[in-house]
Order: sequence, then C-alpha cells, then structure tokens
Amino acid sequence: MIKDIRNIVMLTGAGISAESGLATFRGPDGLWEGHRVEDVCTPEALARHAELVHRFYDERRAKLAEVHPNAAHEALAALDRAWDGDLLIVTQNVDDLHERAGARRLLHMHGELRSALCADCGKAVAWADPLPPQSVCGGCARPSLRPDIVFFGEMPYEMDRIDAALRDADLFVSIGTSGAVYPAAGFVQTARHVGARTLELNLDPSAGSFYFEESRMGPASKLVPELVRELLG
Repeated sequence: MIKDIRNIVMLTGAGISAESGLATFRGPDGLWEGHRVEDVCTPEALARHAELVHRFYDERRAKLAEVHPNAAHEALAALDRAWDGDLLIVTQNVDDLHERAGARRLLHMHGELRSALCADCGKAVAWADPLPPQSVCGGCARPSLRPDIVFFGEMPYEMDRIDAALRDADLFVSIGTSGAVYPAAGFVQTARHVGARTLELNLDPSAGSFYFEESRMGPASKLVPELVRELLG
C-alpha cells in the first residue's frame, strides 16, 4: 500500500464520528426529532420553518460538548503531523472532532456547526452559542445569520481545491461514508481516473464499494490507526 505514495486525500463521513456518539444522517439512527433530513437540511426548509431548522442545528452544536475525538480522529491527526508529502483531509462532517484531535490540513466541504453564515454578505464567523433566526451579522448588520451548513441543493465548499488534490493524489481513502451523497461519492472515480490507489474503510460496503481497489470492513477506530501505522511504516 505505501510504495510510491506521496500525496494523499482522505475523505471522512459520518461513520468516523459515530463512534464518538454523534448520530449519522443515514441508517436506523439517522433522524432527529422524527424529522426527515429534507425537513431540516434544504434551503426550502430554512425559508419555511426557520425556527425548526435553527433549533435543530443548535441542538447538534450543543451535542458537540458531550463528545470527544476517537482513535480514528487521533490517528488522522498523527498522520497530518508526520506525513511529509501532500495531505488533504476532506470531511463531509460538520462537527469539529478532527480539529480537536489536532488535524490541520483539513477542509469541511459541507460546512461547520460551530460557524454562522450571513445569507446576505456571505461572511462566516465562529459561533458556539444558540443561533436564533434573525441573528444580526457583524459584517453587514443585517439580521441574516443562518447555520453555516451546506444544504441539499447547495454547492459544497472548495470543490476546486478538492478536485486539484484528487488529481495530484497517489492514494485516495474513503472512511465511514455512505457512498450515496454526491459530489463526494464521485471522488473515487476522479482518483481512479488519474491512477491513484483507492481504499475504502467502512463498517459495511458503501453504495460505491465496487469502485475501490480495496475495501476493509470494520470500525474506523480500529481500521484508521492500522492504516496510519502502515503508511508511516
């Protein structure tokens, strides 16, 4: 696995944080308060039911205080510190467990719970408290702050940077993802197209498992530290 590898892209999904106690979008525990994801994670839901959407993310933000990074987060942070090639950890997760473990070469493609976004001027600010509807933006002074979450139907963040990293990658690893949410589900195909090795780490095969050269099944807290030890020799 490690021969001739210098540039790495790691994609992490909800499965890596599930072991820390955060519920996933999909699967039997993938609903909150009996709502469908579509009821709390679309621009239309925000327009129709702003209080519900804001409260939903307030509760998820508060939940972060009760959980901690697990061995998988810690292992990726260790890889970040030690790897002398290019490394980009792209997470679909909106929690801050990668940062709290110490990862720095990190990109949140779907936004962050501990951030607020102004719907008018586009300014994002760190936010740890409840975020009521009509909260005022410190930049433009409009009552337009919303959760800094990429809703279904919106463009994920920094896609150009992700695409460039994938096209330079020698190894692409997907960790704890469903393989059902695009564009992230298509990253493996981009990586394969440029000749990168591809590896999936997951509890169960994802919807896109057949695209990967290799799949290893098991908990992220076991598989990720094993892979990092392999990569670091």
